[in-house]
Amino acid sequence: MNVSLTSKLEKLVKQKVKSGLYKSASEVIRESLRLLAERDKLNEIRIRELRKKVAEGIEQLKRGEFTEVTGDSLSKTFDEIKTRGRKRLSALKKERNG
Repeated sequence: MNVSLTSKLEKLVKQKVKSGLYKSASEVIRESLRLLAERDKLNEIRIRELRKKVAEGIEQLKRGEFTEVTGDSLSKTFDEIKTRGRKRLSALKKERNG
């Protein structure tokens, strides 16, 4: 199989080999494809989970398990969502930085 790479990608492959992390360009490409397959699998899992949550939400709506939000309460709800999101983001940053 022959593969054509852009000059930028070719340079990256050569740098990886030169670094000593890989013995050949083929090794770099194989690892890249393994990582791509892993990412695709993870995306499939995320999509499945999202579809499951959407289905659960639809069932909750059918059962009347929801809160209707309008006017001023809508602004308050958005503020609460933003606050929760910011807390999660802060926790993730702390987790990543040790």
